[in-house]
Amino acid sequence: MAPARDAYDDDARRLRLDTLIFLRWIAITGQTIALVTVYYFLGFDFPVGLCFVFIVASATLNFGLRYGTSRSFRLGDLEAAVLLGYDIIQLGFLLYLTGGLTNGFAMLFLAPVTISAVSLPRNLTLLLGISMLAVATFLTVEYMPLPWYENEKLSFPILYRASIWAALALSAAFIAIYAQRVSDESRLLATALAATELVLEREQHLSQLDGLAAAAAHELGTPLATITLIVKELQKSATGAAPELRDDLALLAQETARCREILSKLASLGAEDQGSMMNVQSIDTLIEEVIEPQREFGVKVEVSKRGSSSPPAIARNPGIIYGLGNLVENAIDFADSRVRVDAAWTKDLVVITIEDDGPGFSPAILDRLGDPYLRGRPTERRTKNEAESGLGLGLFIAKTLLERSGATVETTNVSPPRTGAVVRVVWPRSALEIIPAKAKSGSGQSNETAMIDTAKPVK
Repeated sequence: MAPARDAYDDDARRLRLDTLIFLRWIAITGQTIALVTVYYFLGFDFPVGLCFVFIVASATLNFGLRYGTSRSFRLGDLEAAVLLGYDIIQLGFLLYLTGGLTNGFAMLFLAPVTISAVSLPRNLTLLLGISMLAVATFLTVEYMPLPWYENEKLSFPILYRASIWAALALSAAFIAIYAQRVSDESRLLATALAATELVLEREQHLSQLDGLAAAAAHELGTPLATITLIVKELQKSATGAAPELRDDLALLAQETARCREILSKLASLGAEDQGSMMNVQSIDTLIEEVIEPQREFGVKVEVSKRGSSSPPAIARNPGIIYGLGNLVENAIDFADSRVRVDAAWTKDLVVITIEDDGPGFSPAILDRLGDPYLRGRPTERRTKNEAESGLGLGLFIAKTLLERSGATVETTNVSPPRTGAVVRVVWPRSALEIIPAKAKSGSGQSNETAMIDTAKPVK
């Protein structure tokens, strides 16, 4: 999720060109009003024509940007920095013609730096700040006199002009740091809210699926009971029939029993009774219960277990069993010949890794795995009708059920040149087992070299 989050942050930070054009029109309007007022109404003499040359240049640039791009266009960081740098230089020329830093409008140098602090990275904001100070330093010593009455001499000592320069520098630094902190916090809050909405949406999807599962279990229970009864009657009446028919009926009875078991799991996904010893199982029992229904599809399932402490005593959770079973079934669907289930534990973590030797996850959907209604790889192992009618909910349901139990689910591909998909499910041991690990003594291994490397998939 990190790449997706970074892309979201970058897109949220990028400055809309329409916003920059609008702000520049405000600046052009203010500059025009100031020049007209000072020259025509107050009667102060200064090179007003040359000043209007720079104002017209900004207006021309605005027209070119408006009609050359769409209203929703977002500037890249460097493009925005160049346009803000132009605004600093344009203002510098106007101030040079009208008194330099002794002109009260010199404070407008802070506007481009503030916009950059809110919208651009720190390095570009620092570059614009240095550019602004360079222009302000030049205007401290070189400028045309401030427009004033002809018979009065207006003089500003260098110390006064230096104090204005220092005020600009300190104000730019303070405003830039403050604006950047506020904008970063706003973006983090927006990202957190977006993530919260996604989690709530996932929970809403699963709640709806819980209701559908209960309805399906209720509706399918009666016809499945009828089918089971008919199969038993057919088995009784086929005692003298051909062996092939009896084998088919036995297989039909077995699959019918499996359907009933699946329905019972669907009806008990939310039930968790950890108070009974009947609901405590070892990790061996958990893995066997998960993979036992998947052993008849022509794919070899390898199981390995290792740990640096005593094995965890796991609270039996139908959601965990269903979620892991779904992941194993998915791996078998896409495996060429082998699926490996590896269980590892320490005193703090329990990790179950499911790896297949199939084609692996498509890079296009790898970052979105676990989203509802996202279909993955095509498969030939299940029937074509099943593959085509899938809703893309299997991994979403499995991931959400496992995360409800406190797990973190990671999906990756096997490192080249090998192929295959890897799903790692990591629990804090305290969230998975009933009896804390430190309450057990004397029954575990002490070999610390078997510690789990949680940074890499088990190969």
